[in-house]
Amino acid sequence: MKPQSGGRYEQASRLSLLALFRPKARAMLVSGGPIRASDPIGFPGPLPEAADVVIIGGGIIGIATALYLARAGVQVVLCEKGRVAGEQSSRNWGWIRQQGRDPGELPIMIESLRLWEGLAQELGEAAGFEQTGVTYLAKTAEDLAGFESWLTLARQYGLDTRMVSRAELEATLPNAAGWIGALSTPSDARGEPWTAVPAMARLAEQAGVVIVEDCAARTLELAGGSLQGVHTEQGFVRAGRVLLAGGAWSSLFARNAGLSIPQLSVRATVGATMPIVDFWPGAAADDRFALRRRQDGGYTLAPGVAHDFWIGPDAFRHFKAYLPQLKRDFRRTGLRLLAPAHFPDAWTTRRRWSASDVTPFERMRVLDPAPNERLLKKIQRDFAASFPALGTPHYHHVWAGMIDVMPDEVPVLDESPIAGLFIATGMSGHGFGIGPGVGRVMADLLQGRDPEHDLTRFRYQRFHDGSPLVLGPSL
Repeated sequence: MKPQSGGRYEQASRLSLLALFRPKARAMLVSGGPIRASDPIGFPGPLPEAADVVIIGGGIIGIATALYLARAGVQVVLCEKGRVAGEQSSRNWGWIRQQGRDPGELPIMIESLRLWEGLAQELGEAAGFEQTGVTYLAKTAEDLAGFESWLTLARQYGLDTRMVSRAELEATLPNAAGWIGALSTPSDARGEPWTAVPAMARLAEQAGVVIVEDCAARTLELAGGSLQGVHTEQGFVRAGRVLLAGGAWSSLFARNAGLSIPQLSVRATVGATMPIVDFWPGAAADDRFALRRRQDGGYTLAPGVAHDFWIGPDAFRHFKAYLPQLKRDFRRTGLRLLAPAHFPDAWTTRRRWSASDVTPFERMRVLDPAPNERLLKKIQRDFAASFPALGTPHYHHVWAGMIDVMPDEVPVLDESPIAGLFIATGMSGHGFGIGPGVGRVMADLLQGRDPEHDLTRFRYQRFHDGSPLVLGPSL
């Protein structure tokens, strides 16, 4: 079947892979926002009967893994319940950062940045890739002390991270107010999530990956403890290896398969401004707001640390595991009592189903929560107070996404207790930047190869074998 024309994916493929970038078309492409269920299907399949590997989830982790598997000669089918990059992979800030990473993540992220540099050559302007740096802005001496602590790690890996003095910051941002210094990594980058990931999917498709949207994976097929394949809403796919990369939905799918992943999700609100003078070319943040320059001349703005959490059954089930994180981040979290219907941890969402049932994944094709209007207004006020010469920014588009988080704020990257079922989930808001690196790692794991990184930090069993929980950085 031929992909439908006129959709976002075909634009990304046509404009990036064939390099037909007329300015008007490019502006239309990059000034958009997150991918939604109403967008036309760009990857219709058809679903094959068998593959070497089935990947569940069409976010950047699943897409990147599929790409590297296919380039190694592996037959891959990727099942996406809604739209490729429809959830957090098109709703994130667009940061590609080494700065502030957990020590366990940093080596993979360093590799990921190198991979992004290569992918940018293939994806063209759809990637939106520019190494314009990431900067953390300090309001207090305590902030600076935390930055200095992470700088020690950066030096161990030879990063170009450095402290920025108050005088240097004032010279760079002469009209800014309230910061006494900063931590900056000039080699860090930015990208345009809603065009980069679909364009990457086109690369995977060209490499031989079969991608099928509107195709929810329902259950695994096991025989004598051996993985036989995946039942989907469009039929059964025979495969001996499966990757679960379902983002906010991974825990729900795993639980139905008899596995426990202590994963929860938080709502993150984002706004895109109208065009503003290019006063800061890269990405920056303090505890009030984060910003990132966009290709359309505006900025992506988001709360620096604030987010919302809906209390559901899993919040009680995993309360003990999250208690250390809750104690540290309680003031950053807005609690909500009832998740919207059909959300992964809504009180009425089914926890058990069979291969013949309509699953929660089909009832909610794309998680598309309403943004927090209060936070959006607060960002405007805080921005205007920080940059009085620029005044209040005006949004042309606002949205929210659900970030899949883990109790220690680092992902699970491992083979599960079900032999042949691998898991890559819980990116905890770090997925877009580290996506290509994680994809390469998971591709090697699925082929039985050395992933070339120490993955001890990301073991599935760390939540079940009594290991002490070590929180990732709060930078």
